[in-house]
Amino acid sequence: MTTAAPPLSRQGPAPAPADARGQPSGAQPGGLRRAIAFLNQQRKIALTTYAAVAVATACQLAIPLLVQQIIDVVRAADAARGSGGAKLIGDAGHATKQLVHAGGPAVDLTPLYWAVGGIVAVGAVRALFAFGQGFLAEVASQNVALSMRNDLFSKIQRLSFSYHDRNQTGQLMVRATDDVEKVRMFLGQGFVIALQALLMLVGILAILFSINARATWVVVPILPVAIGLFVLFGRIVQPLFGQVQMRLGLMNSVLQENLAGIRVVRAFAREDREKARFKASAEALMVQQLKASRVLSFLFPAVFLTANLGQALVVWFGGLEVQSGGMSIGAWNTFQLYLIFAFLPIGQLGFIVALLAQANTSAGRIFEILDTQSEIIDRPDAQPLAVALGRVAFEDVTFRYFRSGDAILRGVSFEAAPGQTVALLGATGSGKSTIINLIPRFYDATEGAVTIDGRDVRDITLESLRRQVGIVLQETTLFSGTIRDNIAFGRPEAGEDDVRAAAQAAQAAAFIEALPEGYDTPVGERGTTLSGGQKQRIAIARAILMDPRILILDDATSAVDLTTELAIQRALDALMEGRTSFVIAQRVSTVRRADVILVLDKGTIAARGTHAELLESSPTYVEIVASQLVDDAAPHAAVAS
Repeated sequence: MTTAAPPLSRQGPAPAPADARGQPSGAQPGGLRRAIAFLNQQRKIALTTYAAVAVATACQLAIPLLVQQIIDVVRAADAARGSGGAKLIGDAGHATKQLVHAGGPAVDLTPLYWAVGGIVAVGAVRALFAFGQGFLAEVASQNVALSMRNDLFSKIQRLSFSYHDRNQTGQLMVRATDDVEKVRMFLGQGFVIALQALLMLVGILAILFSINARATWVVVPILPVAIGLFVLFGRIVQPLFGQVQMRLGLMNSVLQENLAGIRVVRAFAREDREKARFKASAEALMVQQLKASRVLSFLFPAVFLTANLGQALVVWFGGLEVQSGGMSIGAWNTFQLYLIFAFLPIGQLGFIVALLAQANTSAGRIFEILDTQSEIIDRPDAQPLAVALGRVAFEDVTFRYFRSGDAILRGVSFEAAPGQTVALLGATGSGKSTIINLIPRFYDATEGAVTIDGRDVRDITLESLRRQVGIVLQETTLFSGTIRDNIAFGRPEAGEDDVRAAAQAAQAAAFIEALPEGYDTPVGERGTTLSGGQKQRIAIARAILMDPRILILDDATSAVDLTTELAIQRALDALMEGRTSFVIAQRVSTVRRADVILVLDKGTIAARGTHAELLESSPTYVEIVASQLVDDAAPHAAVAS
């Protein structure tokens, strides 16, 4: 009985739509707010940081008041000296010192010394807490960046193959590196500076109103104008930074592709073309960065012009207040100092807006990935596959990539009994790789069902399913580390004897033990220090060590010579004994001993049977065999001549 594919909602929402370049179409809204919520994981450090910000700001606000006290004492002394000549006297029993003049009152200098001492003490306290706020903010932001990067990497690891098919590696790398750093910079600097600016602005306005409310009302209307400018520029510059990050991702994609394919580039002497390609990408990034910088560069002069106009109005009004006796010189000087302090946080808003715009864009790009639902997930009622017998069946399976376009497979049905070897033959694009990708649920069937031991693979937990399937892909991937690490990749807990036995079965032990460091030999990036055949045999050993019930060999002997192929084939024959095996191979000699051979043509099964049966019944198979006989005969004829 054919089982229909489950509704899309059972498999989770589809990934975000992609644009013309195959990139996600847009960042998630509210990303920065959600990024700030990551600080909850660092609550104690964050609260301590904000307390340090409050203390450092309070110390900074106290200094003009102490300066006013000094000015008042000095002006009093100056007035006393001008009215009759003053002299300094001291009381032997007290530390008090005074200025006196003939017939006039004494001027107490004790407040002067207290004020000077207070400035030194407040400055020291402010320096201590400023260091604390800077260091603790860095600790908190670095921990947030660590959490974000780990979450991103974990998410990218779990996303379905279809997501990676539609997205460039360079774009994903930028999300986990530069975008996270932009968010970290805001949380570690911009957010703290914004909090400090807010506290300072509120405190300054309160003090200014206490000194002279009428003069303060002159400057208050300037503040909304300055803040409005920042809001306006923030909205303009944020999409520009989004384009910067996208172009940075495109440049990284070019770089990643060239580093991965450096041998191909040099082999075809395409260095100049690739340099031009990278230069064009880098120039596009530079142009976009300059465009964003041009907007920000215009912002700062506009804000400072607004601030200077406000300061000029206050100076004019304050002068009138001093002349009319409504404010003393000391109070006016203090008012001026606080006024300068008031425009300092406004100036800081320019820096904050730049960080905010970049962080908001980057946070949206980060959460776009974190919010993406993989198409391949465990159903709520999925159960583990404890021990598989290995009976695999395709029931009227149709498959389309991205659930649209032409079908890659159409109505494919077959069954592999436990222990059978099923060989897949066909031209490129006939659907061979798609069939083996559906078994471990790299993709899900669009229609129909794939079953193991009678259970739909979508009803089995992914981890237990993939632990029962061993895979040797056509493109061998090795990881940084030792040869032992790569063989034991699927079973890190495997013992030394198990690793050596797997290598022996894969015909890899001889060349490994001949290396100076044996199994401890480091593997270069992507295994570049090993030959193609050596890498393939390590990959086969990796699959053997998994001891799977179902084995998939995707042209596993394509990268070895005929002698090595025969040796590996003998090992694979022993390995496949008792296991359900699926073999993709280009050579008929590799699959002729299979229990069932499926000949695929344009997504359908054109013929099936044993080698002998197909020679009798399938013209397509006969044509494949004949073409390979001709190809194999040509080299021998050349040698004979």
